[in-house]
Amino acid sequence: MAKAAKHIPSDRERAFIAQVENAKYDRQIITGLKKFMEGTVPQDMQGFYTSDELQAITDLDGTLRDIQARMPVKITRHYFEQAQSSPAMQTLIKATPNETFDLDGAQDPGKQMTYSPVEGLIHKYELGLIYVASTCSAHCRFCYREELIAKKEIEREDGTSAPKGLAQISEIVAYIVEHNRLVAQNDGRHPQTGRERLREILMSGGDPMVLGNKNLAQWLGALAQAGIEAIRIGTKELAFFPQRFDASFFDMLDHFHSAYPQVNLRMMVHFNHPDEFLKKMPDGSYVDHPEGGLEWIESTREAVKQLGSRSWINIDNQSPIIKGINNDPDALRIMQRELKRNGIENHYFFCGRDIVGHKAFNVPIEEAWHVLNESQKGLSGVEAHARLSITHYKGKTEVAAVTNEPMLGVPGGENGVVIFKLLRSAADAPDRCKVTIVGRNPNAIWFSGYDDRVIYDEAELFSMYGIKLAAAE
Repeated sequence: MAKAAKHIPSDRERAFIAQVENAKYDRQIITGLKKFMEGTVPQDMQGFYTSDELQAITDLDGTLRDIQARMPVKITRHYFEQAQSSPAMQTLIKATPNETFDLDGAQDPGKQMTYSPVEGLIHKYELGLIYVASTCSAHCRFCYREELIAKKEIEREDGTSAPKGLAQISEIVAYIVEHNRLVAQNDGRHPQTGRERLREILMSGGDPMVLGNKNLAQWLGALAQAGIEAIRIGTKELAFFPQRFDASFFDMLDHFHSAYPQVNLRMMVHFNHPDEFLKKMPDGSYVDHPEGGLEWIESTREAVKQLGSRSWINIDNQSPIIKGINNDPDALRIMQRELKRNGIENHYFFCGRDIVGHKAFNVPIEEAWHVLNESQKGLSGVEAHARLSITHYKGKTEVAAVTNEPMLGVPGGENGVVIFKLLRSAADAPDRCKVTIVGRNPNAIWFSGYDDRVIYDEAELFSMYGIKLAAAE
């Protein structure tokens, strides 16, 4: 596809953007470890890393195990203040040598570049994902986008290598318009891929909420004008810096809704642990709300309240289950209950992806299933909507069941089985809802842990790699 000319906003877009005001934010971000090492961080932050921890990390600088090269260190003042009383949050944000002990992992998790027709766009599923920012207010050490954040070279489909680039409005709009034109001319299906109309876009990165209001507005207006009906904004800013959701931001959203009332917005938020949004007592316990539930951090609760007051905005949470952070049924039960009570849907929990260094973060697949299953005991049906997903190269795959008893008479099922169900399949989703059954392996942290115990592979999660069924051996 030829490079698109500079995007020229329509009169409708210009009228909307003209009403938007930027605001200034003091996130008080600490980037890197230099200030911690020099003791120039604020006094109350100086003990966040011990001298031994800092020495162990910096001893690896410039080596193949360079921790800051794998994922830059970054933290906001708000997150630090919450993390002081939360070992889980400290694990999420603090760099450790464990991250580079084993650097096995995929350079391009999920083979996203296979589905990148335009720089900064991934069109793998029915929606399109666009990279609009290459950083966040703070950095999760387990970040699925470590290759983007750290600006690593990625091998492209043509054999070249280059860092992932950000999406450009003109190119994304041109792609959407052309894709949908071809769909309309071909009885509702794209003539090459069989896809339907592109009607939904996920703005991601990095975190779109690090952008100014006007920049966000330019994207929203252009996508809506191109015919997109639903726009998702993927963000962890409610945890890292909830003050970003201020009056100027909501004014921008309201002006957008006035200009494009038929476009739905969906905030895809990212809470990993209830400590990120709940108030705590000195003993570490949560604070009961006098009218039910638990007390939230005021700035976070106000942001959620403002989002929820707009009927055209949906809020969904999704989170991976990560070692030392939230592989705890009690924590996940509290989180799911409190999120739903405050208008946030529980969407997905994920098994860790096969990013570079994933062995430091991923819990075994069967353990993740057990943790989520235990966490949902005692939840109501609407509180327990979240499913456990693991991202195979073919698509998002639900860990649907793990049996505790042998599957008698089934070769490979002597110790029980794991059932995978393909929830989302690329392009026109030909394999959606097909299943794969494997023999249990409590140590498996990725699909490869089941290579030698495949029983049934309707979804072709393994046979696509030429792996034989265990029953055929």
